[in-house]
Amino acid sequence: MDVEAYINQFEGEVKNRLLTMRELVRAVAPDAVESVSYGMPAYKQNGKPLVYFAGYEKHIGFYATPNGHEAFAKEFSKYKQGKGSVQFPNNQPLPIDVIKRVIVYRKEQVNERS
Repeated sequence: MDVEAYINQFEGEVKNRLLTMRELVRAVAPDAVESVSYGMPAYKQNGKPLVYFAGYEKHIGFYATPNGHEAFAKEFSKYKQGKGSVQFPNNQPLPIDVIKRVIVYRKEQVNERS
């Protein structure tokens, strides 16, 4: 399965949000390699994980491992979180600015280690 097929299995608001997430990653990290890993859209830069995201009935999961969550703890504090994940509820606007900043941060982290 590719990312397009992953997104197309959803409908309505969830699908729109996934498309937005994909557009954000592609805009901020145009050189990132897109694939499906761990059953969700995954992006790598220089062979290193950049970010992942996934669609769910009630939220969009965003995974900026390993260090994106610590760096944005304040911004993510109002959202439900798991180890290395944050949930953006589907009944609230996506925090576009924060997502962009996380992707930029992760890009910088990956590029420093390459």
